[in-house]
Amino acid sequence: MPILYRFKSTVLLLFLIGSSCKGQQKEAVSAPEPAMEAQATIKVAANRTEIYLPLLQGKKVGVVANPTSVVFNDNGYTHLVDSLLSSNVDVLKVFAPEHGFRGTADAGEHVKDGVDTQTGLPIISLYGKNRKPSKEQLSDLDVVVFDIQDVGVRFYTFIASLQLVMEACAENDVPIIVLDRPNPNGHYVDGPTMMKEHTSYLGLNTIPLVYGMTMGEYAKMLNGEGWLENGSKADLTVIELENYTHESEYHLPIRPSPNLPNDTSITLYPSLGLFEGTNVNAGRGTEFQFQRYGASFMDSTAYEFSYVPEPNFGSKYPKEEGKTCYGRDLSDTPRMNEMTMQWIIDAYSNTLDKYNFFLTDGFTKHAGTPLLQKQIEEGLSNEEIKATWQEDLEGFKRIRAKYLIYD
Repeated sequence: MPILYRFKSTVLLLFLIGSSCKGQQKEAVSAPEPAMEAQATIKVAANRTEIYLPLLQGKKVGVVANPTSVVFNDNGYTHLVDSLLSSNVDVLKVFAPEHGFRGTADAGEHVKDGVDTQTGLPIISLYGKNRKPSKEQLSDLDVVVFDIQDVGVRFYTFIASLQLVMEACAENDVPIIVLDRPNPNGHYVDGPTMMKEHTSYLGLNTIPLVYGMTMGEYAKMLNGEGWLENGSKADLTVIELENYTHESEYHLPIRPSPNLPNDTSITLYPSLGLFEGTNVNAGRGTEFQFQRYGASFMDSTAYEFSYVPEPNFGSKYPKEEGKTCYGRDLSDTPRMNEMTMQWIIDAYSNTLDKYNFFLTDGFTKHAGTPLLQKQIEEGLSNEEIKATWQEDLEGFKRIRAKYLIYD
């Protein structure tokens, strides 16, 4: 939808998942090998079964989940739904957000309702004809469990799914339990703040592009700030992480969506994700999604790097398909502590067709404001643009501080 790590506790995780990740940030994140010792360092809420299983016994349960919704064990991991069923929890249905329950749908591609072939449970799409559970879909449930890995970027749609599920639960008097997971971009707050008049599924609230909160913390903010529809409040329980701080390193053992294959793509996503609102390719159609950018209409004399996007897993129709794209390879970028405009400014400065660079409506939805496109077109520097964000960022940090669970 991270890397040169100066962090403390979970540096071991770089060596424990798959083969050693040292020097291999270009490889896709895949299933971890057995004996995930790093779970003794940061314990995700899904692993704290002693806390939440008693809340589910005797209840009819709905689960909002995707491939990242797992319980870690000595053999790797078990999907949360399978774990709940093995614990005799009465799971009635699964709600699937963008990319689907098994995570194979393209970004923006509608997800259909269906049946999970492994469990026989009905799958209700939250990224198809409706994005909010209906009264009928919740009518036979006593509680909803929400467990999705986020990456901490406003236009990554899982926080919108969280908000709409909370609203539906509040409206229908169904309690919701959020199983918290680390935010790999949770160590900073940055970016333009969403303007109210430009809210969409890519940003439902007036928050910065990078908000520095876990799903559990954000859920508390949604309730506390009255951001749910009609100011309603969900009956919310957050199952917290163990041994996590906002400075903790966390290497995601499962790619959170098809086009975020590794730590490098996740750390660059806040900055390169803005290319989704342009005609520039940001690595879709390659094995280095959100680790490079380029286009056929950029000045070939300004760049030494080029590549050709082709359809692949997660990108059936990539921008600039089959064309030689001139741009930059960022796959050796260390873990970032801020988002930057330097690359989109670079691309705009070196495009041969500035008129067709921006997809204005899409760029505004991603940025949350029309001002950013104007600033880039007027030639403002990265530093000048970021200076215009600071007052809004300080205001948000004061609100955010009220809902932080972790240091």
